[in-house]
Amino acid sequence: MPGPLIVQSDRTVLLGVAHPQADDARHDLAVFAELERAPEHIHTYRITRLGLWNARAAGHEAADMLATLERYSKFPIPQAVSIDIAETVARYGRLVIERDADGVLTLTGTDRAVLAEIARGKKVANLLLERRGDNSFVMQPWARGELKQELLKLGWPAEDLAGYTPGTPHEIELDHSGGFDLREYQNEAVDSFFKHGSGVVVLPCGAGKTLVGAGAMAISKTTTLILVTNIVSARQWRSELLRRTTLTDDEIGEYSGQSKDVKPVTIATYQILTARRKGEYAHLQLLDALDWGLVIYDEVHLLPAPVFKLTADLQARRRLGLTATLVREDGREGDVFSLIGPKRFDAPWKEIESQGFISPASCYEVRIDLPQQERLEYAAAADDARYRLAATAPAKIDVVQQLVERHTGERILVIGQYLDQIQELAEVLDAPQLTGATPVDERERLYQEFREGITKILVVSKVANFSVDLPEATVAIQVSGSFGSRQEEAQRLGRLLRPKESGLPANFYTLVARDTVDQDFAQNRQRFLAEQGYSYTILDAHALDKAAA
Repeated sequence: MPGPLIVQSDRTVLLGVAHPQADDARHDLAVFAELERAPEHIHTYRITRLGLWNARAAGHEAADMLATLERYSKFPIPQAVSIDIAETVARYGRLVIERDADGVLTLTGTDRAVLAEIARGKKVANLLLERRGDNSFVMQPWARGELKQELLKLGWPAEDLAGYTPGTPHEIELDHSGGFDLREYQNEAVDSFFKHGSGVVVLPCGAGKTLVGAGAMAISKTTTLILVTNIVSARQWRSELLRRTTLTDDEIGEYSGQSKDVKPVTIATYQILTARRKGEYAHLQLLDALDWGLVIYDEVHLLPAPVFKLTADLQARRRLGLTATLVREDGREGDVFSLIGPKRFDAPWKEIESQGFISPASCYEVRIDLPQQERLEYAAAADDARYRLAATAPAKIDVVQQLVERHTGERILVIGQYLDQIQELAEVLDAPQLTGATPVDERERLYQEFREGITKILVVSKVANFSVDLPEATVAIQVSGSFGSRQEEAQRLGRLLRPKESGLPANFYTLVARDTVDQDFAQNRQRFLAEQGYSYTILDAHALDKAAA
């Protein structure tokens, strides 16, 4: 039988989703290709240099990637694509950053012509000191991160084998009492990271990224700086570390807008590191407060741009990035690759689901017709106002009420982008609202009441996208979002994927105004989830009462 893929000479790959082998092909293709478009019948992937280098860094050879294409392709692979993949993958590791016996950083190449080519570039030349033999340069001692960035831009990613400072030793063990242990894929992720010393672990929301961090700490046994998105996330990390490791409360510090407590394990927010006072970063001393042996970046796809610059100076420390997706809306995936490290481990969502570690989920796109007057208002609006008009269409309120009624008794998250819309939804549903203005203590109280089932419905803004543990949430209704953000879509579905004590399946609804930019943005947001094997069933709002949940 002909396969489900068509490989084209421009390095795009078409996948026929109805083919019996489509799921297997998607799983294998996601190792090195990125999904670009995901309409109903044909998905379009693109093979990029960075995707190939990330796959190579994670242990996949060019021959493996070509074998995937040949196994599933309907037609022969264009010769130019086969050659290009092999040659692109072969570029990774041709340049190596090492440290000699005297502690001097060197850039070594197996190809003198490549060394000569990169040394001619002005930015790279400024980072090199002197030639050492035919195949090596001495580097500026501070240039390890910046050089990797510049080499990647030139198409010659360097493999960093210069080693890492051990940091100040600090005893940390996993607490195996009660039969707890890391899952097999979590152990594999920890081992792969520690083997290389830096890099990114990609796991679905709910698959235990925090435990991978704890495992890395237990094997590193050193002072650790953990960078997280917000205070709620910081306190959840603290709670999980106290529960799953031998660390005590006195060994874990919080460094945030509310506390400046530096301990052998310190959890800090990205916001505090990027806070400025009189034009200067006011808390940079945290990076040198202790001799950190490990730096963990939670939700690394959200790493603020200023932290990349700070991270360039941390290349001698082990660095672990944790994320559900390497996709960044600002296009800075290359900086993650260069400064945090390449992808070291990736477990597809559907694979983890099949093992029973995350809940199965059904995704629905509910399309809503705007009334004639609102359509006219939308048509007359300026381009920058159209999305808000479509995303906050009053007709969505009635649909939310129908969906809430359909899932009576379940724990439901209603998610919006705009504060006035969130307030209206909270009033209509008689449910508490939770936004960026909600005090941290109040947020934690509302989250806890939701976990315990005291509160069944929460109306939330994007503050609930990140690192919020709500394991019994079974329904999410996304009323509006951040334009076409793929990472946001992944985070929001991720709120539902933790296994349920109730055994109920997860249902993810996205409400979309038909024939508007709301619909266009929804298609873009869904790309990452389609790559992971989640398909969206299209429902018409008028037929909701007839559609199966």
